[in-house]
Amino acid sequence: MTSTQPRPIAYEPPAAKSGTDADYDQIVEDLSKASVHRNFDPYIHIAWDAPEMAIVPNDPRWILDPQVDPVGKHPWYKALPQEKQIEIGMWRQANVAKVGLQFESILIRGLLQYASKLKNGDKRFRYVTHESKEECQHTLMFQEMVNRVGMDVPGMPRGMRVVDPIIPLFSTFWPTVFFFGVLAGEEPIDHLQKDFLRAGANVHPVMAAVMELHVAEEARHISFAHHHLRATVPTRSRPTRFVLSMAMPIVMRVLCGAIARPPVQFRREFDVPDEVFKEMFWKSEDSQNFLSDVFGDVRMLAEQCGLMNPVSRRIWKALGIDGRSSRYRSEPSYNAR
Repeated sequence: MTSTQPRPIAYEPPAAKSGTDADYDQIVEDLSKASVHRNFDPYIHIAWDAPEMAIVPNDPRWILDPQVDPVGKHPWYKALPQEKQIEIGMWRQANVAKVGLQFESILIRGLLQYASKLKNGDKRFRYVTHESKEECQHTLMFQEMVNRVGMDVPGMPRGMRVVDPIIPLFSTFWPTVFFFGVLAGEEPIDHLQKDFLRAGANVHPVMAAVMELHVAEEARHISFAHHHLRATVPTRSRPTRFVLSMAMPIVMRVLCGAIARPPVQFRREFDVPDEVFKEMFWKSEDSQNFLSDVFGDVRMLAEQCGLMNPVSRRIWKALGIDGRSSRYRSEPSYNAR
């Protein structure tokens, strides 16, 4: 029997792209598939209520690591009584989790706005939506940790919390700058967590579980941002690339300060002397090394994108975030070896 329905127009896939564009599309597709086959739910993959996960007073595993954390390295912190070190360690690590939550919230809103402007068939839509879903899981995980630690931490400095609603707009109007911001937020947290895990620091099981889950998925998110910028920045005009080369280190430094440096409440809560706080962030040699090491991967990316030039190099140096570029992503800290 012959169908009386009109035959649909045969679907013709878009012509295959060549070179870098085709490679980039394949990478985005691979990352999307990885998001389906390897993802985590903090309420399934973290045993929050297991006996060993209990958060109890005076647990020395909350003491900040003297080899990794900028506060933990400082002589002022090391000279405090153990009870005070534990209290400060709990506050700081809970606050880092709160900062992570706030940053992920900004990222989710920006990614969804970015996705809404993509054309039908663009492979990035699927990936950035997958990433947004994963970042939602991270916000749940970070808030659960904060709640269990039981300290009313503010997270980012007040100024950043005020401009929070504005930052996602960059994904629509200045997407390249937005993805600079993505890396400026993700790289410091990822760097610090990887250093903790590599050092085998004696951290509380709750903190260890959160870091391990976060690092596993952030590797995919950071990979996308690197590939995206490598694929898109070189297509910009020369004047635009010059402006971007100057914007990149500024975005990195501003957001790193907002994420890695505790807010004013930290100083007030624990009577941290002003000079001590300045040494921790970023006057001491240890803290300057940390600030430089955090952006080794990003400096490598800037070179790959053609965003390192005599002017931009001076800006990186003036902001204290210059140094040797990584030879490969996630290379261990040069100053830590």
